[in-house]
Amino acid sequence: MRKLDVLNRIVQTGITAVVRAKDEEMAEKISAACIKGGISSIEITFTVDGAENVIRSLRKKFSRDELIVGAGTVLDSETARIAILSGAEFIVGPSFNPEVAALCNRYQIPYIPGCMTIKEMIIAMEAGADILKVFPGSALGPSFIKAVKGPLPHANLMPTGGVSLSNVQEWIKNGCVAVGVGGELTAPAKTGDYDKITELAKAFIEKIKEARK
Repeated sequence: MRKLDVLNRIVQTGITAVVRAKDEEMAEKISAACIKGGISSIEITFTVDGAENVIRSLRKKFSRDELIVGAGTVLDSETARIAILSGAEFIVGPSFNPEVAALCNRYQIPYIPGCMTIKEMIIAMEAGADILKVFPGSALGPSFIKAVKGPLPHANLMPTGGVSLSNVQEWIKNGCVAVGVGGELTAPAKTGDYDKITELAKAFIEKIKEARK
């Protein structure tokens, strides 16, 4: 049941904040700013040194009503298991990995693998992936979603990379169940402007709501 709850939250929120940072402290501050702005789905990438510590800390500081936390840039099953033991509730990778898929299925943790072609998407879905990360979104564009929905109307697509305030509504209207947003949301952290991140989070949430009407 927990797996279904997590998937529903990702879709209902409509946006997952992809958090990359220079250290654990920055990652936590970015996450808190996003949560304050209404984004309750946070992906801590394993490019952050001590990512598992950030996941563990966020899980302790925020209730499940406030936050679902996942692990990103997961390249292998070993990393996936570390993330899950640290409290990660979903696993995201830049590409599909069958060992990660098997492990996530074993523990009933949603797996969101990166896919760029129809063939990759079909392979991922056959392995049990409930949501597919269309990646890199910047290379494909919103029109790609509409094209994929022709042969694969049942595919649950979530682009990451290339999603901005100016095009997020197009992604949603073309059939995405949610979007992943990194630098377009979190860049103000580089200058310590976490209030700006909260402001951007609110703007993304509002645009997604409008697009779904």
